[in-house]
Amino acid sequence: MTTTVRRQESASASSRARLARLAQRQGALVILVVAVLAATFSFESFGTAGNLSNIALQASFLAVVALGMTFVIMSGGIDLSVGSVFALGGVLAAWGAGHGTWAAILLPLGVCGLIGLVQGLVIARGGLPAFIVTLAGLLFARGLLLFISDEGSTTYKVPPDSAFRQLAQGEFLGIGYPVWLVLVAFGIGGLVLHRTSYGATVLAIGGQEEAADLMGLPVVRTKMIAYTVSGLLAGLGGVLMASYTSSGVTVLGVGMELEVISAVVLGGTLLTGGAGTVLGSLVGVLLLQVIKNVINQVGSLNSNWQAVISGTILLVVVTVQRWLATVQRRAP
Repeated sequence: MTTTVRRQESASASSRARLARLAQRQGALVILVVAVLAATFSFESFGTAGNLSNIALQASFLAVVALGMTFVIMSGGIDLSVGSVFALGGVLAAWGAGHGTWAAILLPLGVCGLIGLVQGLVIARGGLPAFIVTLAGLLFARGLLLFISDEGSTTYKVPPDSAFRQLAQGEFLGIGYPVWLVLVAFGIGGLVLHRTSYGATVLAIGGQEEAADLMGLPVVRTKMIAYTVSGLLAGLGGVLMASYTSSGVTVLGVGMELEVISAVVLGGTLLTGGAGTVLGSLVGVLLLQVIKNVINQVGSLNSNWQAVISGTILLVVVTVQRWLATVQRRAP
């Protein structure tokens, strides 16, 4: 009789753990669907093809950066430099556009990727905290940005006849090129996470770095790649924004790192590392963009409400994630 009861309790605990894992991974998607349906019924213009296409396009710039941040956070790290690197990439792209399309693309990717590589090298090999290193990277990128733009007084413009403009302003099947780029990038990211040894290593390092090192996993190399890719994708986001706005705006990217981290966490990636999904981060980005769009639809609310609502949702999500993680740990 006692054995039967124990088996029933064990089965019940396992079921709770599976439900908790499902809620942790798909909770943001449920919230997004509910928010979209509610907004569609509340505002006539929300559910139109034009508005939904605009939401996807505006979300694509943040999504590119969030993809790189996802792997960094899953490895147990953090990258506070992405906002400044994003802005730096945009300014370098706008300046490079005067020297050709390839210069507008390759120059910012090279510089931003190098910043990510140096940060990853210092963090992985030097053993310094990611928070401090990437904070220094934030200051370096912002300082370099101000130096290039004469303290922000110079705004570089993309030439009117430059093919570089089409990178973010062009469309295919009525959908902007950046949206297609994001879909491809996240598809590749999902394959890397779930179908390669690199993805498994990232999760192992985030779960328990010391154990991963004892198992002989390439901890240093994996972390260096994660921060390098984060820098590259932040730079790519800046390139797309420069193409979309036809200029390199120095004030863009301020506070963006917090928005990116929020999107990744909303998508179900644990801040402590070791768990998360690429699709979840994309859902988190879309959720933030939907909130922003709904606030614009209301009209009577200013942009500060976006921060209030997003912060409230983030606090609830983090609290729920902690509880769900506890439920999973207690499962037999």
